[in-house]
Amino acid sequence: MEIRTDFHKRLKEIQDELLVMGNMVEKAITRSMEALKKRDLKLAQQVIDGDVKINEKRFNIEETCIQLIATQQPMAGDLRYIICVLNIITDLERIGDHAEGTAKIAVLTGDEPPLKPLVDLPRMAEKAVGMLRRSLEAFINCDVEAARQIIAEDDEVDNLYDQVFRELLTFMAEDPKILTRATRLLWVAHNLERSADRVTNICERVVFSVTGKMEEEGASNY
Repeated sequence: MEIRTDFHKRLKEIQDELLVMGNMVEKAITRSMEALKKRDLKLAQQVIDGDVKINEKRFNIEETCIQLIATQQPMAGDLRYIICVLNIITDLERIGDHAEGTAKIAVLTGDEPPLKPLVDLPRMAEKAVGMLRRSLEAFINCDVEAARQIIAEDDEVDNLYDQVFRELLTFMAEDPKILTRATRLLWVAHNLERSADRVTNICERVVFSVTGKMEEEGASNY
């Protein structure tokens, strides 16, 4: 009984660290977009520098999971849950990379005049952050219904991406001189779209953790 109590205590610690990592990634997305909107190079650099801490958090959680598997030999549902954590932290780390990419674009943009008011890109960022936060809550709460709802919401991000893509292509066709600036914004949109895709991966792990069935709930995100 004492062994199982220690196991579940350590599993709870892993859950807490997972939420900490998720919060770090959420802030990276939000701050990278804020840096781009406000031409805040200092904030952008903070996001870039902070990506190292996200990576470290991933490796720390990974090491703890491996130790728990090796020493406690969890069975069935518990083992499946830990394996899902290992997959989720990989997706979180990749989302952090996308946020870092946006921050680097903010640095490249510098004090250049804005190509257009940023409206749809912040909406994409806000949606991705909300989906991410709720996906981790769904994982902790083993909420399959919530996970599937979040997967369905990915279409909203895809629609915004298509809208941004079409608009920027139109701008480039009308004025080739803004090609570089428009391309940078396209990369930001790509980063946000891929981040939302990674969230759907997390939601698929929620379903797997609870049901034991690996099903592709949405479009392929790998």
